[in-house]
Amino acid sequence: MKLNQRVALIKLLLVSGNIILFDQLTKYIITSTLMLHETISITSFFNITHVLNPGGAFGLFANHSPLVRKFFFLFVSSVVSIALLWFYIKSVDRYPFFSLGLAAIFGGAVGNLIDRFRYGKVVDFLDLYIGYYHWPAFNIADSAICVGMVVFVYHVLFNKIPDF
Repeated sequence: MKLNQRVALIKLLLVSGNIILFDQLTKYIITSTLMLHETISITSFFNITHVLNPGGAFGLFANHSPLVRKFFFLFVSSVVSIALLWFYIKSVDRYPFFSLGLAAIFGGAVGNLIDRFRYGKVVDFLDLYIGYYHWPAFNIADSAICVGMVVFVYHVLFNKIPDF
């Protein structure tokens, strides 16, 4: 393995690995200390609430059968993870900021994929709200995916993406 390939792998493991580790650690703390739907009020607009999301972002596919959800999310998440790795490898040398965004998306995707394999659902616990209006609960993996997507969209909008 060449030096630049090792550096790229180390960078991927550091970014994605830390996201996965922090995501799974926080989910472990939540599931071992809070009952399902139990809430700890932190501020007037933020709670820690233990919920399980059977769907995707914003409850996508939550009302479909468990078999459809399992196939869709496990299959799609696995394909997307492989595609992210391919894009990462193709971009890491010339587009370091872009590749960090991909590594964040990859780490978040794997963090949620672990939950889908373990529970068939994703553990969410970050609950932001204003009055009675709640943003859908989310987790560290979701946050990493969002940050990575902001980096990705920036590169797309300003045409700073590698030629694949």
